Amino acid sequence: MEAAGAAVEFTSFDWGADRYLADKTTVPPDGFATLARDFDAILVGAFGDPRVPSNIHAKEILLGMRCKMDLYANVRPVRLMDASLCPLKGVEPKDIDFVVIRENTEGVYGDLGGIFKQGTPDEVAIQEDVNTRKGVERIIRYAFEYCASNKKIDGSPRRRVLMCDKSNAMTHAGSLWQRVFREVAAEHPHIETRHMYVDALCMQMVRDPREFDVIVTNNMFGDIITDLAAGLQGGLGMAASGNLRPGHTSIGFSGMFEPVHGSAPPIAGKNIANPFGAILTAAMMLAHLGMTGKAQKVEAAVLEAVLQKKTTADIGGTLGTREAGEWVAERVSYR
Repeated sequence: MEAAGAAVEFTSFDWGADRYLADKTTVPPDGFATLARDFDAILVGAFGDPRVPSNIHAKEILLGMRCKMDLYANVRPVRLMDASLCPLKGVEPKDIDFVVIRENTEGVYGDLGGIFKQGTPDEVAIQEDVNTRKGVERIIRYAFEYCASNKKIDGSPRRRVLMCDKSNAMTHAGSLWQRVFREVAAEHPHIETRHMYVDALCMQMVRDPREFDVIVTNNMFGDIITDLAAGLQGGLGMAASGNLRPGHTSIGFSGMFEPVHGSAPPIAGKNIANPFGAILTAAMMLAHLGMTGKAQKVEAAVLEAVLQKKTTADIGGTLGTREAGEWVAERVSYR
């Protein structure tokens, strides 16, 4: 941030595995209220620690932020920086530039359900998929608004919104998504619309990703297809995300931004993890804070690192995590 010339002041919080192991605190009682009231954005690292097998600290912090702060829109840009990073033949950077907008507070991630007769031959596990009219409509509406107001990297307008579901099997939830999608689409006649079942979308994404522009879907399918999409851009180590609450009027607060690669305990402390997902997430945060020029400087430096192979081994370079991050920071400071 400092290298980019961005006037950003950081406050660090000790929420995580160490704090939980010390005093069983995941989030202090006033934690979420403090974040929303006193800060413009939240930048988080990866959660997950084998010392906490239940992963309760990650669940209560991340899912708590999303639900209790109503960060209902998870935005995952999927951009290929160099053809060498994509496993598909004949695919160039111009061919992969789409965005997945995932409903972030409902669906099966609400942890509703239960287990009956646990540990017996008659055990029953129920996991409920909850979809509200409010939740479905606002995420679909945001997808159309995003399409109308954002451009691709090359400056061309976005023109298409695709809604992904599994309504042929999940008929009740699918009916709600289908009806709302048609209603909101009718308000945007200039935007091309399409529907695909999630299995067909996954197949088409690896056959020909060129056709995708803006994809909107539910919580679980969004989680799955964005990881698949990350594979098209070089892996999870290249994937950035933002958790937003469009339409809220709280002064200043922008959202929570997190790289999506997870904590990867097997490689922790080995200086081999790809730092670019975290760096691109920080750039995404800067853009949402109104520092578009600063964000572009950071993104341009990451692109240059990729092209010059000043990267970690997972995307073809020979640098360590620290060295790759320092190379980008130094390049940003020269711009």
